[in-house]
Amino acid sequence: MKTIDLQDATESLAEYVKNMEGEPITIMHKGVALAILAPAGNDDYESVQMSTNPEFIALLERSRKSYREHGGIPAEEVRKMFADDKDE
Repeated sequence: MKTIDLQDATESLAEYVKNMEGEPITIMHKGVALAILAPAGNDDYESVQMSTNPEFIALLERSRKSYREHGGIPAEEVRKMFADDKDE
């Protein structure tokens, strides 16, 4: 991964995109990553939006915490629940 210090990041955004050569570029300031410019690759727009959305990330964390503390519903049981809903 290529890193650039903020004060050295003087090119236009378009130039960085053209020259990224398929790998992310991290903009650093005082040793801290401020931003990452990454190629989209096979990711679709919605996936990128969701993976960077603070509310969605918080929802995932709450769900993971709940699963760790209380367990979950086995996949077979969920499938059965949805199959039962089709019958009604």
